[in-house]
Amino acid sequence: MNEAYSVDQNYNQITFAETPLQTGEYENCSFQNCNFEYADLSQFKFTDCEFTDCNLSMTKLTGTAFRDVIFRDCKMFGMHFDDCNEFGMSFRFEGCALNNSVFYKTSIKRTLFKNCKLIEVDFAESNLSNSVLSNCDLNGATFERTNLEKADLRSSFSYTINPDSNRLKKTKFSLSEVQGLLRRFDIEIDKNS
Repeated sequence: MNEAYSVDQNYNQITFAETPLQTGEYENCSFQNCNFEYADLSQFKFTDCEFTDCNLSMTKLTGTAFRDVIFRDCKMFGMHFDDCNEFGMSFRFEGCALNNSVFYKTSIKRTLFKNCKLIEVDFAESNLSNSVLSNCDLNGATFERTNLEKADLRSSFSYTINPDSNRLKKTKFSLSEVQGLLRRFDIEIDKNS
């Protein structure tokens, strides 16, 4: 089976179930308003690609390579980034809904999550050092043995992070959300004082 090699292509309003993309390498390609829901993207390589207004929910990502990929305003529920090819893995997310996605044990240093819904996302044992989580909803997100050194969570909210079981050296938090670090102690914080 020949693998596709696609460069500088624009893909608009494609529904993967009706028009499958050929397994292969996609470089500097743009995907807009495409529906990949439940698609098998295993062994695909995306380099310098951009996904805008796409539905990638529940896609299979075994061995998938994302290198310098931008996701904008995408629906990405239940994606297993822990199945991806980690070599050179880098991406950024802007305005995406990644609810119930998994980054377990992934090294995603210097990743930008901006205006994202990260509800019940699994970041356990991942390396988020030097990452920026800007204005993100982290309600129910799992942080366990996660490296958050020098990460910036100042504008994010609804997180619960146990300082005893995560690496937090020089991590930035806002005073208004610092109760997310104290929640496990079951103490009451007077917001009026």
